[in-house]
Formats: sequence, structure tokens, C-alpha cells
Amino acid sequence: MKISLLQHTPDPERAVALAAKLCYSSSSISKLGDKLSQGDISGFLEKIMSLGHQSVLEHISFTFGIDGISRACSHQLVRHRLASYSQQSQRYVTFKGDEFPHVIPESISFSEKRTLLFSKAVKAAAEAYRELVEDGVPAEDARFILPNAAETKIIVTMNARELLHFFELRCCERAQWEIRAMAIEMLRLVKPLAPVVFSSAGPGCVGSGCPEGAMTCGKIKEVREKFNNL
Repeated sequence: MKISLLQHTPDPERAVALAAKLCYSSSSISKLGDKLSQGDISGFLEKIMSLGHQSVLEHISFTFGIDGISRACSHQLVRHRLASYSQQSQRYVTFKGDEFPHVIPESISFSEKRTLLFSKAVKAAAEAYRELVEDGVPAEDARFILPNAAETKIIVTMNARELLHFFELRCCERAQWEIRAMAIEMLRLVKPLAPVVFSSAGPGCVGSGCPEGAMTCGKIKEVREKFNNL
């Protein structure tokens, strides 16, 4: 898995602070901007975040390039509907070779027996796929044989408000391991760019009690320490 931050709103916290101050001021936008110092921005954003006034966070966005995740992971990712996605197409990209790029879960890769079983299945799917394509079957139909393990590439754009929600759900210890690893790396990339906005970002237990109830992982202290030091 490789995740890169392709682009983002310039000076994101200034943009959020300006939008928030506009809601409470009779000044023109240009005058408000001229008055904003870095100290004003940080202090005002801390107040806004503590009040839960998060609509202003929708003015800043972040675009990620994500390589080498499984289709199982991307199926979870695109359930977050307040985002934009462009994904490598299995209709127009035809896989070649003995195996297609795929992801192996650690619960399988640590065992020689499990790895062998997994590899046999992947090779069988790759062989069937290749023979179908060579026999004239369109890639969009041959792809039906490909498993969730198949690698994919996707570009994702989210605004900061949706990112906070995404991190709350997907950084949780109870989230599936692959999307959790992806979410944590995404948070690691954006936190230095908007440290106040993302100061309490992470699973729900970072800013309050565990939202999982009886399904809690029981590691709230360790989780908070991990994300506070991210």
C-alpha cells in the first residue's frame, strides 16, 4: 500500500478561520482576511472546533493517491459518499501474466500452508481470466472471475469535515485492518497541514468515550496515546 497527498487547499486553516469569522462579522471578506494573524487563526479555530461548528471545514479539501489496496478495501472506502473517487477500471485495464497484482492478508501470509492455498486460488483465477480474454471474452466480463484480493488504484478527494468522520470510523481498532492502516496514514499526511483542525482526529474514543459500547476493544488508553502522538 502506498498513499500520497496529491494536493490540498492552500493554507487550509486560514481558509476555515476566514469562513468562520465571516459568519459573525459585518466586515468585508478582504478586510477580515487582512486582520487575520496566525495567532488569531489558531485561537479562533480551537474555539470553533470545541463548539462543533464544523460546516466551515467543508471549505478545505485534500486529494490522495492510493496504490496497492485490495478491492475488498476500496469497496469499503467508497461507502463514504461525501467524497469524490476515480478508480482504476477492470473494464479497460486488462491484467496480463501468470498472476494479477493482489493483496495477501497477514493472517494468511504468516502461514506457509495458508499462503499456498491462497496462491493456488489466485493462480487459478489468473489462469481462467487469461484464457477467457484470449478466447475473446471482453475484460469487463472476464473480470467476474477476479477476487476481492485483486489490487486497485484510486484517487480520493474529501473535505476536512468528511475526513474527520472517516477517521472516526476507520481508524478504530474494530475497523478492518487494511482500511484502518490506510486511514491512519491519511491522517498522518494531513495532520501537519491543519494541526488544529485534526488535533483530536482519529477513532471516536480519542475525543470522547468509546462509541462501540459492549464491542469496545478495551484499549482506549493506548489508542488515545497513539493518536495524540501521531
